[in-house]
Amino acid sequence: MSINISSYHADGPFGNQNNLQARSGVYVILGRKSMSATWNVVDVGESQNIRDRVSNHNRAPCWRGQGHAELSVAAIYADEANRMLIERQLRAEFSPPCGVI
Repeated sequence: MSINISSYHADGPFGNQNNLQARSGVYVILGRKSMSATWNVVDVGESQNIRDRVSNHNRAPCWRGQGHAELSVAAIYADEANRMLIERQLRAEFSPPCGVI
């Protein structure tokens, strides 16, 4: 399963974070109002271990509080230097509502 987020090809979206790999990269939390609606970017972040970060995230209450019928996560796997650049680019492009660092 894959999705394009901006100019990046991401794995997902996954409804369960256990489908994420325990690797370095950028995670993108996606939400939509209905099953037929378009995905919206709710949050963007980076981590050395995406699966652990998403599973234990302090901003998860914000994700759930956006009124989406469905939440999912997509992953762009990248090394440390690239993941930080990708995160900055995606945050600037989408201005996610739960993106406060």
